[in-house]
Amino acid sequence: MDLLRSNLQPLTHSLPAPIRDIGLSLLGPACYKTLILDINPSDTPCLTLALSKTLGLATVAGSSIVKLPQILKLLSSQSATGISFLSYFLETTSFITTLAYSARNGFPFTTYGETAMIAAQNVGGTGQLSAFAVFNYLIGSMTRIFTTLKEVDDSLILYGYVAGFILNSILVAQMVYYWNSPATASHAGEMGEKPEKIAMGSTTGATPKSKGPTTRRRG
Repeated sequence: MDLLRSNLQPLTHSLPAPIRDIGLSLLGPACYKTLILDINPSDTPCLTLALSKTLGLATVAGSSIVKLPQILKLLSSQSATGISFLSYFLETTSFITTLAYSARNGFPFTTYGETAMIAAQNVGGTGQLSAFAVFNYLIGSMTRIFTTLKEVDDSLILYGYVAGFILNSILVAQMVYYWNSPATASHAGEMGEKPEKIAMGSTTGATPKSKGPTTRRRG
């Protein structure tokens, strides 16, 4: 470890100012010195903070593209099958509320930044249900439980992410269960068969027999 530290410290002590400033803003002066300058990974609190920041940034970065597959499916299929407009309206409203609440309380952006990204993509379109989005929601909600426990002392936010994780788990389980299920015939398709059968019957030349009484016309 000492050999690795002696080789890396000249690099960590000469980082460009923008990178150094980002590291200081994320880790704070004490943990920045411990992990970056001194390269001392044995400091558990600083190490878990660095892990939380890394997961938080990864979640924010992933959220910037999480809706793209769904938007592409919307454009290619020209259909919003499987998606409720009301559900997306409520989801966007909840994200905006969480964004405003977190910003108002001064929470680190790495603990809630994905709400802004996803809310913006919800206003670009909905589309068909995307497996990429569903599974990333599950991973993101699990990550947010960890980052909230580490960086945010707010039980309301924590319980919200726990509830989100439970609901996302149910959605993922449903998607896995129905992944290879065969499509069933729609009611519209069944109704569409009847005119075709009638049309085929009309070409046989048979004429329907009248069941009612007939009268002779006297000339």
